[in-house]
Amino acid sequence: MNNFRQIISAILAAIIGFFSTITANVTDLVNNHEFVVDASVCGDVLVNPASNVNIWSIDGNPFVNQKINEEYNIFEFVDYVQFMQCTGGNLTRDLFVDPTDKTVLDDYDFTVLIENCRGVLELGAKPFLKLGSVPLKYSSNANTDAEFDTNIYPPDDYNVYYNYIAAIAQALVDEFGKEEVLTWRFGVMTEYENASWFMAKSGDPDESAAEYCKLYDYTVAALTDVIGDVFVGAHSMTVTEGLWDEKIFIKHCAQGTNYKTGKKGSRLCYLSASFYDSTPGKYTGGKTLAETINYLRSTAEKYGLNNLIYGIDEGRILCGNSSGTIGDELFTRTCGFTYQAGYDARIYKTMFENNINYFSSWSYLSNGLIDGYPTVSYHVASNAAKFNGAKLAQTKKTSFGLVPKAEVEAVSAFNDSTDTLHIMAYNFKNKVDYTAPADIEMTVKVPQFDGKKVKITAYVIDDDCNYFDEWQEDRIKYGIGDDCFAWSPDDPNLDNPTTLNNPEARAIYQSELRNKYIECSKLTPTEQTVTVENGEIALDITLDPNAVVFYEITPC
Repeated sequence: MNNFRQIISAILAAIIGFFSTITANVTDLVNNHEFVVDASVCGDVLVNPASNVNIWSIDGNPFVNQKINEEYNIFEFVDYVQFMQCTGGNLTRDLFVDPTDKTVLDDYDFTVLIENCRGVLELGAKPFLKLGSVPLKYSSNANTDAEFDTNIYPPDDYNVYYNYIAAIAQALVDEFGKEEVLTWRFGVMTEYENASWFMAKSGDPDESAAEYCKLYDYTVAALTDVIGDVFVGAHSMTVTEGLWDEKIFIKHCAQGTNYKTGKKGSRLCYLSASFYDSTPGKYTGGKTLAETINYLRSTAEKYGLNNLIYGIDEGRILCGNSSGTIGDELFTRTCGFTYQAGYDARIYKTMFENNINYFSSWSYLSNGLIDGYPTVSYHVASNAAKFNGAKLAQTKKTSFGLVPKAEVEAVSAFNDSTDTLHIMAYNFKNKVDYTAPADIEMTVKVPQFDGKKVKITAYVIDDDCNYFDEWQEDRIKYGIGDDCFAWSPDDPNLDNPTTLNNPEARAIYQSELRNKYIECSKLTPTEQTVTVENGEIALDITLDPNAVVFYEITPC
C-alpha cells in the first residue's frame, strides 16, 4: 500500500510540475499590454519627485571645495540637500568649541555648518537643515546608546536650547543674507516618534510626544524670530508604528498652545516620512507609500492644515539579499540590479498619482551623491524629473498580460510651456530574477499635434545601461566573494569602501573593471520623427524584465 501511495504521489508531482512549467512558459509568452494615453485630458500639475537628496553627516566637510560632476551632475535636477541632524546629538554634530565642557554653554562654533551650506550653494542647490537633536552638554545624563549614536533626550533648559538655535540662524543670516536663507528648508528631528532618535527621559509615550512638541515649538520660534517665515516642518516614520502617534504633533501644530509663544499652534509647512521596503523582493510589512503619505495628509486636513507639502525624507530598500562581513544593509538603500529601475519607476508613478512632492535619495552615482558613474536609479530619476511642471495626462490600460503579480504600468503628463508629452512605462515584478519581457502597445492621442511632425525620443533603462550585470559576471571571474564587502554586496556604490572594502578586490576593480563599467552605465536615447495623423501616434516596445522606458514627444 505504501509503495502504491508513493507511486501515485510521484505521478501527481510530475503532472503538477509539468503543468506548472507549461503555465510559466505560456505566461512569459503572453505578457502583452495595451494603453491609451490622451494628452488632451489633463489634471494636476506635477513636481520633480527627485528634487531632494540627503546626507548622513557633514563631518569631514563633504561639500567643501566640491567639484561638479560635469558628465553626471545630479544638481541638474536636485534642488535640496538634506543635512541630517546637523546641529547636535553627539561630539561630531554638536557645534561648539568644546562640546564636552558643560560649564560653558555658548562657545558656539558654526564653521562646519556654514562651510558646507556654502558648498551646497556653489553646487547649485539649497540646504535643507534637519535640526532638533539636542547637544550633549544641554542634557544631563545625555544618552547616545540608541541605534543612531545621537542624544535621544530633550534639553534641561529649553531657553538655552532656543538661544543655540537662534545663534545658528543669526550666523546663517550674517553669512548668506536673510533673503537667501528664506529660500532654504528646515526640519525638526529625523523620525520624531522613533524612540531611537528622541524620547522623554521617562520613556513614556505621552511625555515623549509632549517633549517633542515643545522641542518643535522652541526650534521654530528661534528660526522665525531671527530669519522670518522659514519653510519648516517635521519628519516622522509613519510607514511603521513609532513610540507615539503622529496625530498628537499634527493636532498640536493646528490647535495646541505653543510652548514658546503661548499662542495657538505652530508654523508647519511640510510633513514627511520614511519609507523603507525590507529587501529586493520583499515589501515592508507596514504601510504602502501611498498609505504612508495619505495618513499624514488626512490627519493634517482633519485639523484644518491644508496645502502642506508632503514628501519622503529617506528610504527605498533597507537590506540586500546577500551580506557582507558587517551586515546585509544596503549602503545607499538601493540595489544595483536593474530591478531597482522598475522599483523606482513604480515609486514615481505612485508619487505622481498621489500628490507626493519628493522622495529624498541617499545616492545616485557609484561613489555617492556627486562622484562616479550613474546607477539605474540616476537614469530613472533624471528622466522622472522632466515631468516637473507638466500636467498629469489620462492614461488608461485597455489590455492586460497574464504574468502573475507583474506590474506593467504607464503614466504620462503634458507640459504646455514646453509643448512636450512625457510618458513613462515599466515592466516590474517584485523579484530580482524576474524573467518575462513585456510587449507594450500605446495609442497616444495628441490632437494638439495633429498634422505636425513630432520627434519621439526614447530612453530605455535596462541591462544595456547598467554595469551591475557585468559586475556579477566579473565577481565570479575574479573570485570576488561576499566576504570582500562590508555591507551588502547588492549595493551599487562600488567606489565606496563601505561597500567593496577588500584591498585586493578594490585593486582589481580600479585597475581592470571600473573603466568598463563607465561605458556600461551610459544611457543612449533613440530618436524618430513621425507625422501625427488623425491626432494619434502608435508606440510599441518590448521591455525586458524590470526595465523602464521614458518617451518625450514634441513638435519638430
